Amino acid sequence: MNRQGFKKALIVVHDLVMTGVAVIVTFFVRFEGPHLGDRLVYLPAFLPFFIVFASIVYWFFHLYRSKWRFASLPDLFNIFRASAVLALALLVVDYIVLSPQLFGSFFFGKITIALYWLVQMFLLGGPRLAFRYFKYARSRHTLDRNANTPTLLLGRGTDIEMILRAIETGTVKKMRPMGILSYREDDLGQTIRGVPVLGTFADLDQVVQDFQERGEVIRRLVATPSALTPEAHPDMLLARSRRLGLPLVRVTSLGEGMRDAELAPLEIEDLLLRPTVQIDRRRLEKFIRGKRVLVTGGGGSIGSEICTRVVAFGASDLMIVESSEPSLYHILENPTLLSSDTHVDGVIADVRDRDRVRRIMRDFAPDVVFHAAALKHVPYLERNWTEGVKTNVFGSVNVADAAVEAGVGEIVIISTDKAIDPVSMLGVTKRFAEMYAQALDAEFRSRHGAPRLIAVRFGNVLGSVGSVVPKFKAQIARGGPVTVTHPDMVRYFMTTREAADLVLTSASHADDGRHIPVSAKLSYERASVYVLKMGQPVRIYELAERMIRLAGYEPGDDIEIAVMGTRPGERLHEILFARDEPMAEIGIDGVMAAKPIFADRAKVDQWLDALDKAVIEGDRAAAERVFEEAIPEFKRRQQGLQPPAPAEPIRLASG
Repeated sequence: MNRQGFKKALIVVHDLVMTGVAVIVTFFVRFEGPHLGDRLVYLPAFLPFFIVFASIVYWFFHLYRSKWRFASLPDLFNIFRASAVLALALLVVDYIVLSPQLFGSFFFGKITIALYWLVQMFLLGGPRLAFRYFKYARSRHTLDRNANTPTLLLGRGTDIEMILRAIETGTVKKMRPMGILSYREDDLGQTIRGVPVLGTFADLDQVVQDFQERGEVIRRLVATPSALTPEAHPDMLLARSRRLGLPLVRVTSLGEGMRDAELAPLEIEDLLLRPTVQIDRRRLEKFIRGKRVLVTGGGGSIGSEICTRVVAFGASDLMIVESSEPSLYHILENPTLLSSDTHVDGVIADVRDRDRVRRIMRDFAPDVVFHAAALKHVPYLERNWTEGVKTNVFGSVNVADAAVEAGVGEIVIISTDKAIDPVSMLGVTKRFAEMYAQALDAEFRSRHGAPRLIAVRFGNVLGSVGSVVPKFKAQIARGGPVTVTHPDMVRYFMTTREAADLVLTSASHADDGRHIPVSAKLSYERASVYVLKMGQPVRIYELAERMIRLAGYEPGDDIEIAVMGTRPGERLHEILFARDEPMAEIGIDGVMAAKPIFADRAKVDQWLDALDKAVIEGDRAAAERVFEEAIPEFKRRQQGLQPPAPAEPIRLASG
């Protein structure tokens, strides 16, 4: 038995022993003399059956799932309900089975049962609260004894209370909270878990100075999610922290007890987006827990984040397929993967090697495959189009075929918004990969238990390799200029964490077989392409201006913005749906579904043969003719046309 199983066994033993003790204590408190003796005689016959019944009740109310060090009101409420059920059971037994009509008197009586109820709740809940207080007192002693970092906490009461609890329980270490700053004046004068609210964000300079005058130097600022909402003006917070020379970190997760708490440096890109979508963690845990997952391109920006998320949601095994040795090493050394219960392994392989992919898929036998391996930089693929076709088209074909052959239940192709009305080699190769996956999915549609093949489309990801935000940061660090291809260029953005979670959400929806709602224009059984809602597009020129201001400079005066001109294959406006493409809500926030029109398997195979010949001969014109036939919208590229602009891009407020 492992350590976790031993702890759970101790909890079970404790609760069952306390059940027997509660009955005995109740009798000794309630009865005396012969009345007590008469009842104690029958206890050996009654108590074992009652304890077995109590164990079932405790299991039903999840008393064994929660850790005592995180005992909270929901846990006490479950104890209240379980004790009430046991008391009610005694009442039924006493008044029906052991009624005065049979034995001439009540064995328990109403007062005895009410007393038992109180004693039982005390014996179950008291030790839990005592254990939690013991842990709290010990952590407070450790905080006072150790040289932890003096810290100011930033945000509203609910978030602050959670992080304070995490500090007390040791989930967040090396931090000594000295005070709280809130952006709301009505929080002033309050105290949260013994830590006072000292002022608003505007008082940051004065509060830091006051501590310094008292001989306490603040070393760190911690921003909770509420501190980064637009109404809190996080731009000002970041600027003040930089002026004071204080590191500002953000809490990347909040939950009951903050068991999965993470702290990360606050970066400029954290302030550039709309609020992220609220993820249904239970849904994703239900979908991933206990499954074997394979991720191609697992060392890349999206692939590595998918790896960390499937581990966080309880995958039993994870296989990472990566063609880059340094990237594979980097993801396998990720602390999240190393500290998890998931068995993680990785192999060096190129998805273009069909036999290698088939062997890996057959040997590992995954339940779910996420295909994130791709070549994705527009200018490079315009110059090296054959490599784009080999990886994005034939690599995807190899992964899909190998997964189907290995009996995989769910195959997810990571696509891009550039696949819609494509004007570049990146877009058209990814669109063709989508079509192949959908052709296979349609082929299996009528088979019960057949694999699902879906594509998930989204736009630019902040912080990914080659993304504009890291590029702008590097250019600002060098003193400029910041290069923009066109003053009217607009793009969609989301974080890697949100993108990965929504990819998993899309896969879970495809897996559970729910139908898309019927509408007047659209009615089909299951989604074939999922599209992540990217919010409003952002004007890249204004993004550059804001990033310069957040770094403490003035655009044009301190750092220049240079317009370089659009590159081959680029367009000014990205779109997520084709004009004639049916789309529908699926009832999940952050995700929509589309059903593109695609050819049958036989026709797609003909196009693949023609593409293979074009690549071998290096005939780009022949390859483009295949793409034009398969994807008529691609003709716009040769005609020099741009698809219509989407919604008006959001204008970023100046720093």
